[in-house]
Amino acid sequence: MGRRLCCFRGPEPSGKNKNIFGTSNNGDADLYSALKNVRVFSYNQLKSATRNFHPDNKIGRGGFGVVYKGTLRDGTLVAIKSLSTESKQGRKEFLTEIDTISNVRHPNLVQLIGCCVEGNNRMLIYEYLENNSLAIALFGPKKMQISLDWSKRASICIGTARGISFLHEEAEPRIVHRDIKASNVLLDRDLIPKIGDFGLAKLFPDTATHISTRVAGTMGYLAPEYALLGQLTRKADIYSFGVLILVVISGRSANKSAWGPDLRSLLEWTWSLREEEERLLDIVDSELVGYPEGEVLCFIKVALLCTQAVSSQRPSMGQVVEMLQSDGSSIDVKSLTQPGTVREIDRSSEYPGSSSGLSKLHKGHQQTDTYAFITSTKNINSSMQASTSEVEPR
Repeated sequence: MGRRLCCFRGPEPSGKNKNIFGTSNNGDADLYSALKNVRVFSYNQLKSATRNFHPDNKIGRGGFGVVYKGTLRDGTLVAIKSLSTESKQGRKEFLTEIDTISNVRHPNLVQLIGCCVEGNNRMLIYEYLENNSLAIALFGPKKMQISLDWSKRASICIGTARGISFLHEEAEPRIVHRDIKASNVLLDRDLIPKIGDFGLAKLFPDTATHISTRVAGTMGYLAPEYALLGQLTRKADIYSFGVLILVVISGRSANKSAWGPDLRSLLEWTWSLREEEERLLDIVDSELVGYPEGEVLCFIKVALLCTQAVSSQRPSMGQVVEMLQSDGSSIDVKSLTQPGTVREIDRSSEYPGSSSGLSKLHKGHQQTDTYAFITSTKNINSSMQASTSEVEPR
């Protein structure tokens, strides 16, 4: 006999002609097709697994909702992402996430176990990772921080690079993540990194340049061409990964302008040290001792290579993986072009030192924070040089 696929039903939602997916019967075929590769849980099963979503089971909050730790009946620990009703991730995006993740498996990607689409509830069930996120390990509450020596940090960078490389170059279809950052890199019990939060994932054909209808990402990690023009390609992820390398090496946040004597962003501060190569080591976390200076310098060089303002000058992730495992001698820091940065600026004042024609912001749009692309690179796309774009901060 053939196997049967069972979906576990909870109480029927109110409303005529509604099924467990909260849609009319006419849409069932598409919905079931999207969910064919994942296990479907009822809302009641997840209530039981989380002790009725008890606050003690809450382990995090992301851009789209709350994450709970749960225990299934068979004892399996899971992470349950319950999307908030205020979430901008609609039904279509939710199903895209399910369909995408269910077909993508790699040691450095968080595994999707199942989902719940019942009534107004939208939930994703992931494997549970014991050591939370890289962000918490580096600069979370003291009791939750993890002491990471250089070998662990290097391994986390390389593993994350392999995960992104898989998304870009091997997954079918190819995937751009859009929000690579320390809080989206999770760590298992052995500190193996796994990239999570595919709610921002975007699928695209091999040769296409996406013009995104809504910029989604995190300040400090945003590639300028994506933040300002909505141009979404693999190169935007590569830029974000370059910033992530600097975060791992320094143990500092990427989205604060508080580093160095001039209170620059982490990327700007690093770039300012490049003239004397050994000074690049000034950014190294003070808790790191006895680290191999040559290897750390190699990683910093790769980070600067990844964050160049002109996206076409950034390497592919496959090349990044190779370089992180080399001695970095082939990278000449002085030949690199200046990185592009996206910075929050005061609408009512001029930005000192801007060289891209953005000394004054356009008036109006009083309710939205505005960000500007700051660079002295002269050969950047001309349409980018005199533009501002409104980006929703997260």
